[in-house]
Amino acid sequence: MEETLLLQDLNCANCAAKIEDRIRKMDGIETANFAIATHQLKLTGSWSDREALKQDIQNICDAIEEGVTVADYERKSKAVMDDHGHSHDHGSDAVTIAVIVAGLLFMAYEALTAFYPAIGMPESIEKPIYYIAYVILAFPVLRIAGRNILKGEVFDENFLMSIATLGAIAIDALPEAVGVILFYRIGEFFEHKATDRSRTEIMNAVDMRPQEVRVVDTCCGGEIVVMAPEKVEVGWTVEVRPGDLIPLDGTVLEGETRINTAPVTGEPVPVRAVAGTQLMSGCINESGRITMRVDKVLEESMVTKILDAVENAASSKPKIDRFITRFARVYTPIVVVLAITVAIIPSLITGDWNKWIYTALTFLVISCPCALVLSVPLAFFSGIGNASKHGILLKGGRVIEALANVKAVALDKTGTITSGEFKVNTVETVGSHVSEAHLLSMAAAIEAVSTHPIATSIVAEAKNRGVTVEAFDFVQELAGEGMVGMTNGQQVLVGNRRLMERYEVQGYPTDAAEYGTEVLVAEGNMYIGRIIIADEPRPDSAEAITDLNRQNIKTIMLTGDAQASADYIAKQTGVSAVRAQLLPQDKLSAVQGVRSEYGPTMFVGDGINDAPVLAGADVGGAMGSGADAAIEAADVVFMRPSLKAIAHVIDLSKATLSVAWQNVVFAIAVKIIIMAMGLMGYASMWWAVFGDTGVSILCILNSIRILNRKG
Repeated sequence: MEETLLLQDLNCANCAAKIEDRIRKMDGIETANFAIATHQLKLTGSWSDREALKQDIQNICDAIEEGVTVADYERKSKAVMDDHGHSHDHGSDAVTIAVIVAGLLFMAYEALTAFYPAIGMPESIEKPIYYIAYVILAFPVLRIAGRNILKGEVFDENFLMSIATLGAIAIDALPEAVGVILFYRIGEFFEHKATDRSRTEIMNAVDMRPQEVRVVDTCCGGEIVVMAPEKVEVGWTVEVRPGDLIPLDGTVLEGETRINTAPVTGEPVPVRAVAGTQLMSGCINESGRITMRVDKVLEESMVTKILDAVENAASSKPKIDRFITRFARVYTPIVVVLAITVAIIPSLITGDWNKWIYTALTFLVISCPCALVLSVPLAFFSGIGNASKHGILLKGGRVIEALANVKAVALDKTGTITSGEFKVNTVETVGSHVSEAHLLSMAAAIEAVSTHPIATSIVAEAKNRGVTVEAFDFVQELAGEGMVGMTNGQQVLVGNRRLMERYEVQGYPTDAAEYGTEVLVAEGNMYIGRIIIADEPRPDSAEAITDLNRQNIKTIMLTGDAQASADYIAKQTGVSAVRAQLLPQDKLSAVQGVRSEYGPTMFVGDGINDAPVLAGADVGGAMGSGADAAIEAADVVFMRPSLKAIAHVIDLSKATLSVAWQNVVFAIAVKIIIMAMGLMGYASMWWAVFGDTGVSILCILNSIRILNRKG
């Protein structure tokens, strides 16, 4: 069984990791993945009572983080989300007022004490001011810490901050206790705001669902009815005005326009759309008014598929994320033990208890690993969002890690390096007794049953020339060789040299065509001619492969074509190496050979026979225009069939992984430096607050940079 729930108002990354771990240990739960970027908890396992499951999870949340609500996952329309969908922390208004009042009180007093010699401030006024400010600021933290202690949760941020500030009061550092709790609350407020802002910005970048749909009411003279997109059904007619998003997948009925597909595919050049043109939701109608027939409801349209892919990717955690989660479990206890050691041992030696207890308190303030636990998933989620903006769907953070380590890219030729639009280049016949029309007629008769691009091009050429296509009696396809059929009682062979050898055909040429795919044709066992099919490289293939070479990534072309034809394309595009004359079942072993020679390998293809190779490569990439089976098996889906997207996604993955490690190294380094400075007597608790909430905010802002990285 699978289930998706929402853990609303769960913004503490460290608490989220603890909750996820507790849920994973529940009876009947096989996997549990919580994505702090989307608040979604994805579960697999077996349970008999769904409501009891939700209540058990609610109990776990209540024991670890106050105010978290377990709710059913229900995707609302974008209009509803815009009005009601922003997360709102419980009591945030009260928190803001308390922080402002206490902050003004504290800062006003500090300003006065700066003039203490002139004004004078008796202790009877000084201490009450500090205590009032402290109680206002610290009460929520102290209350939650006390409640969690009763439930067995000791090493959480509230407990540590309570001990640190109460300890400061105990050693007569009351001003610092108030200042630290004030700036901790301010930092916590901005940390949550930064997290929510980052989450909203990423989701807005990938959520292209319409807010409303203009339905043409055919029963009322074409009156326009504006309604929510979830209510629109297949077959209804929808109006799309210039500048509007295409709301749902459908087909143009009336009108002519140009469609900007960049939001979905990343393709910058608008395409013409007329009656009969199929439209993808999420694209933009640029020029003319059109009406379209709805072919898919909202849940099945492209905008929802993209959103699903991004949300599912957010719950797939990379190795670095899992490492940080494990590290966070031991980091806090280790720092607390160090704090106790620092408080006791040097004090026993020197007798200066106040100094070393104060130093130990700075350790406690920076002992929460939120900056680490929060910033890493946000960095990966930003990378996934950036890829989506460029028409690339990544199926998880682990894919980003794998892409960052890719050393070679194996590319299927047809439909990947080339456009896949085969056209007949030349028709060669044997002697004057066989005409080109007869050759095309025989070949088209056999190829008519196939959907392969080569077969389609032969049939199309016969029709274009007005050639009568013979009826066939029987057709059989031999994988990797060609077609065998009967027409007018005559056996006809249409395929490659292996097919000719199998049937011992006489007279076929030994020299391969310099370029293109040759299709040999024989009647009985006599060769009658060949058809040369040309498939040109995509316009951007050479530039894209240059980009990959610039990243020191080897490019290898895999094809079933003859060596000469493959070499021609390789020379045109600049690929590093060629593996030609491969049968479909040979591609997987070819990719494994590339991996053993160069290292981690990405394979990119688009055909249904590429699915096993896509699944077997270190990273599988599928062109979105390809077969559904290939897209399902792939780790990366390129909505626009352009090789330039490959270089972009690899570069993006390296940058994303780099930012994640920047956050980890920066957060740990700052904490270690502050602890070291504290031991030497240079770092105060103010520095410790920066090492906790300040570093978290900086890491969040660093993570969100990835979302706006250019392609």
